[in-house]
Amino acid sequence: MTHLARRCGVHDAAREAACLQTAQLIEASGIQRVRLGWCDAHGMLRGKTLMAHAAIKALRDGAGMVGTMMLKDTADRTAWKVFEAGGTDDLPGFAGAANLMLLPDPTSFTALPWQAHTGWLRCQPWFADGTPVPLDTRHVLQQALARLAQAGYGLKTGLEVEFHIYRITDTAPQLNPELAGWPGLPPTVEMIHPGYNLQAEAMIDMADEPLGIVMRTAQALGLPLQSLEIELGPSQVEAVFDATDALTAADQMVLFRNGVRQALRRAGYHATFMCRPPFPHIMSSGWHLHQSLVQLPLPHPSSVQLDLPHPSLVQVPNGNNACVRDTPAPGTTPLDAQHALSDAASHWLAGLLAHARGMSALCTPTINGFARFRPNALAPQSVIWGQDNRGAMLRVVGSAGDPATRIENRLGEPAANPYLYMASQIHAGLDGLAQRLQPPPACETPYAEGSEKIPTSLGEALAALQSDPGLIDGLGADFVRYFCRIKQQEIDRHAQAEDKADFERREYFSRI
Repeated sequence: MTHLARRCGVHDAAREAACLQTAQLIEASGIQRVRLGWCDAHGMLRGKTLMAHAAIKALRDGAGMVGTMMLKDTADRTAWKVFEAGGTDDLPGFAGAANLMLLPDPTSFTALPWQAHTGWLRCQPWFADGTPVPLDTRHVLQQALARLAQAGYGLKTGLEVEFHIYRITDTAPQLNPELAGWPGLPPTVEMIHPGYNLQAEAMIDMADEPLGIVMRTAQALGLPLQSLEIELGPSQVEAVFDATDALTAADQMVLFRNGVRQALRRAGYHATFMCRPPFPHIMSSGWHLHQSLVQLPLPHPSSVQLDLPHPSLVQVPNGNNACVRDTPAPGTTPLDAQHALSDAASHWLAGLLAHARGMSALCTPTINGFARFRPNALAPQSVIWGQDNRGAMLRVVGSAGDPATRIENRLGEPAANPYLYMASQIHAGLDGLAQRLQPPPACETPYAEGSEKIPTSLGEALAALQSDPGLIDGLGADFVRYFCRIKQQEIDRHAQAEDKADFERREYFSRI
């Protein structure tokens, strides 16, 4: 019987060479164990640790994983009754907690900088017969990028991520077996800087030790870190990365969050990507996604198949910025999108607006995250765009002739699954392109009344997603149903919780 990678249709001479190279690297570098990591529905890395020889074998044969790992909510509770008759009728292949297979990408191997003799490989889940698991969120983004390539474009994105770092003062409550829970308690913490002094150099110096750990970890992982800054809120910081193709950027976001949490924890710090940590005077964290279209040679219709597990045209490291126009469109003013953006980018902007409410659950997927949308807090409230306006949901940056012209979506929270966040942009933008939608004039007063509002709760956001035919068509009805069921279980448990603050502290602060 052929090995798993061949059954999946992804193994060729180039991949075989990569497998051999990775095996040699593992053996030569003294790696004793390798973590096989994959990203779940919530954007969290899960996986298993194999000894070096077993990891080398898994490069071609894969490694088994419990299928219910894909069915967990944020508290690690399974959202389907997999052991009951009919419990997984809507999820073929998952009954009885049956096995899936993790197949590593040999080119993703890295030695973990915070753990000696330990390597890491990015994986994706497959069925044993070699068919992709459609619920895999990285696969969802790959499919979206394949559709975008058919339209002649790639997507380039830049990450601008806010998060909080705290110094751990006591782990006793978290590790006390008498206080164990599902989920458990977070550690007791104190701040690394007092906040409310945006980008103050003195506070950068005060937080130098943890920021240095973040810097060294990101650089050792090969991530294109551009800057580390002190944000406005107490103990809040921001990391900015160079722009790259969307799939690589999503991979980098997953690796960054996972890496800095672990490296900081070893040094006595707690990093959280929870939007609003459970303290009284906190500032919300956002994930601002900068995006620009990249012009591709239009492929022959037969060269990109939407059912391919690994579409060939999903990574676009270079290419002309298709958001740029040479001169403002005749008769336009700075309040018109086509004054700064190309016709294609204007349609893309209009598509993002048209599907904003539906995509909000993919950009802000936690109950906690919706408390961020409040006036005059550098966070959006309404479905609007603005010219270099940080109160708008969509901020157009640049002008005619500027090669860095782009659209910044400020709807996301740092806990979002990056593959779903980016896939939502693609399907919304593609609809704008297909229908040649035009955006309304820019808004100069983002917190004024009269504009359509962003959903104010996760439940409202899920309802908007389920009512958005364009996003359902792009993501697939089965995936939308799967995602909404997992998130609805989270909502139901929150509704039943007597102490809402304790729910969010355990559910988010200790885990994301």
